[in-house]
Amino acid sequence: MHLAYPAVLAALLFCVGLYGVLARRNAILVLMSVELMLNAVNLNLVAFDVWLRDTLHSGQALTLFTIAIAAAEIGIGLAIVLAVYRNRGTSDIDRLRDTVETDEAEVNESPGKTKKAEATT
Repeated sequence: MHLAYPAVLAALLFCVGLYGVLARRNAILVLMSVELMLNAVNLNLVAFDVWLRDTLHSGQALTLFTIAIAAAEIGIGLAIVLAVYRNRGTSDIDRLRDTVETDEAEVNESPGKTKKAEATT
């Protein structure tokens, strides 16, 4: 088997994952895109291990470690996304950039609302 086939497939997978990380706004889709990128790296590791005929199979061993780390990353990342969704009501990354929680008293006493309330009385 030629090395070009899995290398091109891995490059395409990595590019799709990179596009997903840069273009998506949903945190779960970003995590899925990171998984695509990690799987592209795993495909390259196994392909080069087979192509080089490594007797220790170090590429395959490193792939197993990468899969374990990716599973842990997805578990922790999904738990964080679910906790943020429960607190904020959204998993949109652009809306989550503001991490400061506003106090309800500050929102009710904003200058725009007090002027409007004074004008009606």
